[in-house]
Amino acid sequence: MDSQKVPQNTASNFPIVGIGASAGGLAAFESFFSGMPVEMDPGMAFVLVQHLAPNHKSMLTELIQRYTRMEVFEVEDGVVVQSNCVYIIPPGMDMAFLNGTLQLLKPSEPRGQRLPIDFFFKSLAQDQEDRAIGIVLSGTGSDGTVGLRAIKEAGGMVMAQSPDSAEYDGMPSSAIATGLMDFILPPIEMAAQLMAYAEHAFVKLPCLKETQPKIESMLKKICVLLRAQTGHDFSQYKTSTILRRIERRMAVHLIDSKDEYLKFLQQTPFEVEELFRDILIGVTNFFRDPKAFQVLEEEVIPILFIDKTPDAQIRVWSTGCSTGEEAYSIAILIQEHMDLLKENYTVKVFGTDIDSQAIATARAGLYSGSIAADMSPERLGRFFTEEPDGSGYRIHKRIRDMLIFSEQDVIKDPPFSNLDLISCRNLLIYMSGELQKKLIPLFHYALKPDGVLFLGSSETIGEYGDLFKTLDAKSKLYQRKEIAFGEQRTTRAEFMPSFTTMGSLYPRAARKADIVKKMPLRELTEQALLQQLGIVAALVNARGDILFLHGRTGRYLEPAPGEAGVNNILRMVREGLRHKLAMALQRAVVKKEIVEYPGLLVKTNGHFTGVNLTVRRVPVRLEQIPESYLYLVVFEEIKTFPDEPEEALLTEAISAREDSDTDSGEMIIALKQELQAKDEYLQTVKEELETSNEDLKSTNEEMQSINEEMQSINEELETSKEELQSVNEELATVNGELQVKVDDLSQANNDMNNLLAGTEIATVFLNHKLEILRFTPAATQIINLIQGDIGRPIGHIVPNFVDYNQLVQDLKSVLDTLIPKEIEVKTIQGNFYTMRILPYRTQNNVIEGVVINFIDITANVATREALKKANNELLRLAVIVRDSHDAITVQDLDGHILAWNPAAVKIYGFSESEALGMNVSDLIPKDLMTDELNAIRQLTQAEILEPYRTQRMTKDGKAVEIWMTSTALVNEDGDMYAIATTERSVELENNQNLEVYDGKEG
Repeated sequence: MDSQKVPQNTASNFPIVGIGASAGGLAAFESFFSGMPVEMDPGMAFVLVQHLAPNHKSMLTELIQRYTRMEVFEVEDGVVVQSNCVYIIPPGMDMAFLNGTLQLLKPSEPRGQRLPIDFFFKSLAQDQEDRAIGIVLSGTGSDGTVGLRAIKEAGGMVMAQSPDSAEYDGMPSSAIATGLMDFILPPIEMAAQLMAYAEHAFVKLPCLKETQPKIESMLKKICVLLRAQTGHDFSQYKTSTILRRIERRMAVHLIDSKDEYLKFLQQTPFEVEELFRDILIGVTNFFRDPKAFQVLEEEVIPILFIDKTPDAQIRVWSTGCSTGEEAYSIAILIQEHMDLLKENYTVKVFGTDIDSQAIATARAGLYSGSIAADMSPERLGRFFTEEPDGSGYRIHKRIRDMLIFSEQDVIKDPPFSNLDLISCRNLLIYMSGELQKKLIPLFHYALKPDGVLFLGSSETIGEYGDLFKTLDAKSKLYQRKEIAFGEQRTTRAEFMPSFTTMGSLYPRAARKADIVKKMPLRELTEQALLQQLGIVAALVNARGDILFLHGRTGRYLEPAPGEAGVNNILRMVREGLRHKLAMALQRAVVKKEIVEYPGLLVKTNGHFTGVNLTVRRVPVRLEQIPESYLYLVVFEEIKTFPDEPEEALLTEAISAREDSDTDSGEMIIALKQELQAKDEYLQTVKEELETSNEDLKSTNEEMQSINEEMQSINEELETSKEELQSVNEELATVNGELQVKVDDLSQANNDMNNLLAGTEIATVFLNHKLEILRFTPAATQIINLIQGDIGRPIGHIVPNFVDYNQLVQDLKSVLDTLIPKEIEVKTIQGNFYTMRILPYRTQNNVIEGVVINFIDITANVATREALKKANNELLRLAVIVRDSHDAITVQDLDGHILAWNPAAVKIYGFSESEALGMNVSDLIPKDLMTDELNAIRQLTQAEILEPYRTQRMTKDGKAVEIWMTSTALVNEDGDMYAIATTERSVELENNQNLEVYDGKEG
């Protein structure tokens, strides 16, 4: 930027307007600045960020300067931003706003992945907060959307061009889809709305002085309106937060008084919804605060899988999830860790918010292309699919299936429970201290032992260090601590009774007597019966995992060999029961019926025991257990008679199962042979299956290798596509600038042609070979030129000159010496021209030929000859006046003397210089003044007054008798403008007459 052009008067506190555009942005910029009022300064600074080709010099600065009275600069690194100025990003650079200055940086992202508008808008939001204004104009893609979110979160104002007025509607449509736009307008209407907003937001509202009680009363009424329409209570939110949002909405609607805004809210239900969404802010993005998410990924996510069986469930709650980016980010980290472990777990991530529109967006799982800036290309490729029309990215189904989104108010609705992780980031900062004190114990209750709480960068657990221990203070990660019964605080007890499920967490210490006393008779009876009957049972889920054991199960179950901690009934059941138990459990799950297998034999310590096996469904209504049904496995021992030993029972049981045709040996042999054949067949099939499995495994490995190669090729193509998209946007911008330049040149060429034709100046342009490049129509009257002569040497054309044949020599002389020549020539028709021969210089000061101009001076030559003749006559007249013996003078109508000849000097004694400073009244005696004035009046009616006798005063004060002849000098209109006089001394005349007389006498 030219330092000499920087205005000297700067403002220290004014809005900064960031305007982003891509393809089609030039026309939008021109329309925007054309809408600026010309009679006043806007009182703000404008920073233009456009996708520019890095290796092409931008003409945007000079093009924008035409449409605004403000000074326009291309940014230089570190320039201080001043009001009423326009700053334009240079090509091939990223730009940030810091402490009132613009900082230029080399782009870190490869071409095609750069988002310079988002980069600048984010820095503007961080630096200027509520004084930041963001505008997105025409362009493809979604650059600017994330930046507008940041500006809106900081309390600034955001605008987008209406898609129907944009040449390319990709960027405006992406911004509008966020639902955060304050205004959606054509560019021509933006300037007026912008200035009206600035007037109310930064001039009028800050000057309003209202008492604190009045403000509190107004806030309560607004909270009542919000609660009545939305069902949500904001009375416990921070007053400053609510007030800032109210003032921003007032500025948007150009309302000066808070009472007027309250009335406007009462009359406009839609504005209540808009205020509701403004208070919620609704701004988030994937992996927000990357360092905190890195700590979460490396130190917390692995903790969630400790002591988890492969089929266990991971439960996460993301409170205030807005449009779901943060909830999806946590799900992605969990999925990455499961891929690392090569195990599958059931993952449930609950995303909740009170904004129904935000929840709808989260459920759709479709986001704009700007999310590419929030994560690595590898994550983007693994967990997202680009929409066919390129409008954005959709989350993969395997991640989407982990998420459950719902509307929930964390203040009043029951919480989730048995959670491994709670993420509550940037929600508590908007709530009052009292409300925060109620929510922290709530989170403690909702977490399972050693569960983790993840807060925002400006949030903390406060005084509840006894509930949580710090995992990482900087990243705001806390782990749940167990508390002893009776140690809860009063503040927690005040809040938690609203949730009945929380009462069991903090019970008072009770005595056994109290428990027995309060135990229902039904329970007492059931427990006594169970002890009397001695039933052995196991409560399992559909997969056979043991949840609870009742009675002495060692007779039927034994620990399975292998890794400890695997408690599956199908692996632990003793010999004789495994096959029937597996069938019974499967039938109970599939057919939903009670399955019984009586009279089974189970081997226990080398002996067999009779048992009846029963499996039945048990409905589940416990929130902490995700299954709808569990299954009760009952082992009922078969009692033997006292006088019969167990061996007899065993023999009887075995004989009952033998075939009645024990004498049929041939059938047994046949069956054995058939069994052997089937065994051989099964062995063959098994071997073939193993061979097929090996082939399939090999094929699978090959397909996996091909898939990886295709993935790599796809990523390369995706990168190429992004680069081509970026190049296309840059080319569209360059094309727009060049089109404007072509239009300008075309207009300039038309103006020049009309100028040359209109002035009738004959001009011929020649190149350095003296070949004709072009000529004006007037040149054909001097040199015999036609349109077909373009390209011919000038020496081949015969000019209509008289007595001049050195044209080619003079042209070469000018080319050699670069000294212009001016020659007067005459044509055959008798016209005269001044021929000027000048070097033809380009803008780069390169000589590429000569220019011949012919200026018609025919009239000047005629005038010159006439003047020459007139001058000769005037010279003769001047000689006569000089040598005359009579005083000849000229005076204007006011009497000032204009001319004084030598004879007048001799008669009156005044020199010429003295007389020219005098008035004729100085020479007239006072007693003759009236007569002289009468004579002048008579002269106005006649051109000459006949000679009359009068007197004039000499320099020495004597009166001289003279004969006076006065002549009127008139202009072309016949008006008298001066008087010429001829004055002859009477004494001198008498002496001359006497001399003549004496001569005759002699």
